[in-house]
Amino acid sequence: MGFKQFGLSPALNQGVQAMGYTDPTPIQLRAIPLLMEGKDVIGSAQTGTGKTAAFALPILHHLGEPADGPRALILEPTRELAAQVETAFRDLARFTRLRVAVVYGGVGYGAQLAALRAGVDVLVATPGRLLDHLERRAVRLDRVQFLVLDEADRMLDMGFLPDVRRIVERCPRKRQTALFSATIPPEIETLIQWAMRQPVTVEVGVRRRPAETVKHVIYPVSDYQKTDLLLALLERVNYDSVIIFCRTRERADHVAALLKRHQHAVAVLHSNRTQMEREQALRGFRDGRYEVLVATDIAARGLDIANVSHVINYDVPQHPEDYVHRIGRTGRAEQAGDAFTLMVAEDMMHVQAIERFIGQKIPRVRLEGFEYKYTALFEQDKPGASTAPVKVRGARVSGGYYFGPVRRRRR
Repeated sequence: MGFKQFGLSPALNQGVQAMGYTDPTPIQLRAIPLLMEGKDVIGSAQTGTGKTAAFALPILHHLGEPADGPRALILEPTRELAAQVETAFRDLARFTRLRVAVVYGGVGYGAQLAALRAGVDVLVATPGRLLDHLERRAVRLDRVQFLVLDEADRMLDMGFLPDVRRIVERCPRKRQTALFSATIPPEIETLIQWAMRQPVTVEVGVRRRPAETVKHVIYPVSDYQKTDLLLALLERVNYDSVIIFCRTRERADHVAALLKRHQHAVAVLHSNRTQMEREQALRGFRDGRYEVLVATDIAARGLDIANVSHVINYDVPQHPEDYVHRIGRTGRAEQAGDAFTLMVAEDMMHVQAIERFIGQKIPRVRLEGFEYKYTALFEQDKPGASTAPVKVRGARVSGGYYFGPVRRRRR
């Protein structure tokens, strides 16, 4: 029956069909009926599983026709996520008369104020900018019927929880609340007890494990050969598009400049870029103008970037959760994907923490034909080297090591 089983309005079913959705994802199958019934929901699912539609469709269905003041409020931790969620709401509601607006920092107030004055039914916002508009009395939340706290653990990490509490206090107590979070630390648990009414928890997949469609491996390398190995991988791996994750903004800029010198079409995404630069980078990467996106962890969660064939961790993430989120940028929506991590000696502790977190040993591999210089990592990994047939697309096995493909598919 597809999405028709949920009893959505004809206009929403038309919007779903126009977006090309056919069968609901597991998080949609479990969360939509609960939200349609008016229950508060705590949702957890791996990235790329369609959670935005899981809360957007019930909200749009219940809103029905336009009315005065925002009746649905969706809080997002970053402006990129806010813009993405607003686009999803607009697409799903394209055959309705409902109005959607977004407010976030880093840009002027003029267009946002005009949108708020024109009337809005669904408001997507980042906490800081929404508080600014509330203090300016440009918007009121006393008519909010539906509240969504998206990526709640990310908002905690970014220090937004006090702002979130101030915003929730402005909303009516009688409302429906949904919270989506990859993890539930004690601070989030406290927020749940305070802001939600008998919530039902929906958890899809194993939060600690990468998606099964992602094949991930580690490339041990000496520190001074790291950039050479990155360049060799990009030359030999059959990729359509690749995201390269770096630990800092400075490192991301350095890697991007290096790749540009070697004639790669590169976009950069980190917090020091202006809003216009971020939007241009994402748009160009989605459209295929850029085949490589170099980013910090700002791109690790939530951003809707489809058809990413490869992820490369140029720097090993310092938090195990970030590893899962990073490599979750590929292998989305049950498509296959590959993730490579470059490991130098100082990364060993972080890699071991990641392996404990996900409960599995990540295979160590070498790139065929690359002239490696000796590193003690080769000795450390010999006892634990796996000879199981973990397949990287286009790779072959020789002597217990996996060797990457030798040619690269260009656009």
